[in-house]
Amino acid sequence: MKNLIGSVAVGVGTGVPTAHAARGPSLVPWPAKVREFFPHALGTAVGCGLVIGSRVSGLRGAKALAAGVSVAGLGIAGFFVAKGKLGEIEAENAEIDACFANPPSDTHLSGSPHSAVDYTLLGREGARFINSVTTREHAQQIGIKRTHDPIRVFVSVANADSISSRVSLAMSELIRNKAFDREYLLIEAPAGSGYANSTPVDVLELLSGGDCATVSVSYGLLPSFLSLPKVRVAGQTQLELHNAIDHELIGRRNKGKHVPKIILYGESLGARIQQFAIPLGSSDLDKYSIFRALWVGTPGGRISDTFHRLCASESVSVDRPEQIPADASDRVWFLEHDADPVVRFRPDLAWAQPTWLDPDLPRGRNIPQEMTWNLGVTWATLLVDTMFATNVTPGEFESFGHDYRADLGAVATAAFGFSGSISSEQVASLEILLRKTEMTRAQMLAKSQL
Repeated sequence: MKNLIGSVAVGVGTGVPTAHAARGPSLVPWPAKVREFFPHALGTAVGCGLVIGSRVSGLRGAKALAAGVSVAGLGIAGFFVAKGKLGEIEAENAEIDACFANPPSDTHLSGSPHSAVDYTLLGREGARFINSVTTREHAQQIGIKRTHDPIRVFVSVANADSISSRVSLAMSELIRNKAFDREYLLIEAPAGSGYANSTPVDVLELLSGGDCATVSVSYGLLPSFLSLPKVRVAGQTQLELHNAIDHELIGRRNKGKHVPKIILYGESLGARIQQFAIPLGSSDLDKYSIFRALWVGTPGGRISDTFHRLCASESVSVDRPEQIPADASDRVWFLEHDADPVVRFRPDLAWAQPTWLDPDLPRGRNIPQEMTWNLGVTWATLLVDTMFATNVTPGEFESFGHDYRADLGAVATAAFGFSGSISSEQVASLEILLRKTEMTRAQMLAKSQL
């Protein structure tokens, strides 16, 4: 009984100051109700979790507090998961927007009448990606001569019932369109929901004159923070796709045929799974003949650290376009905002102070000066931060949080190797066009939902 009373006293004594510390700043804005609810919920959950952790596991000190924070974090995440209702989210992401109800007529796109991909199964994100292909008119607006019609291949998780069959379907689409005759082949790893960002693909299509192909194979229908259990499946999807493409490249080289420049692009969880698929860093990039790789907003964790280390001699990491080096010849590019909670969130935040919150070091861009590290509290704060890290207003590009739209035009141009072949006027026109294109797409989607 005395031990129980002592545990409760410790729980209360820890929960109260925890609630006070939880009133500190976060990396991104939260809804007012969440801001008000969070300190009370965290303080109570940590207190209860500390009692449970110390009683059940016999833990003491920082480990017991970490157990309490874990209980709190799981409770908070569980609240959002329950509120979202996973089945409803998947069903919604499987629906195609009304404005894209009809399959594309362009033979170079998956889902067209000439394609083996069933358009009705592409899902919302797949249909949006395919129908966002750039046009000759877009190229004219930035003074680029369009020499080819771009190829876009997308295979959803519903298009086939296994990883191998989905990859096989994607390869048949690439071969049908003679994608390996193009100058560039971009492999984009989608996010958990199937979302494949069209902006970097737009950049490649426009600056290459359309002499390119893009392929993306999906692995799920849930948002990235709910898709972490699928990282291995997603990574295996990427690995099989890399192996299939590499096999085709080897065959073409042996026959003396043209081989395209291979570019990798992954954003958020998509960045992580591409890194997962080629764990040996530079040696794997050589193995798969990777020309350039751009990874954006990689979720924090060991796999990200490993890649920063393995690719250090030929990589560049930037927070914003102003940091692009004059000699933009690096093969591997990391675009990571200093204050992106998805990038900063990692397990050891619960018990160890990160360097980005070291009071003796300069703060990164948009990291509040008054933000301090608190045992357990910072971990829980960033967990909530990740849920509000992307607050997107169509056409209003912001270089903030997990929103990289304002950076992608310039960074993708450099990362894909086009910096020396485009004028400053074309750079400005490209940025205007990217914003205008997104606004047009958003207005089309809004009208279709009325």
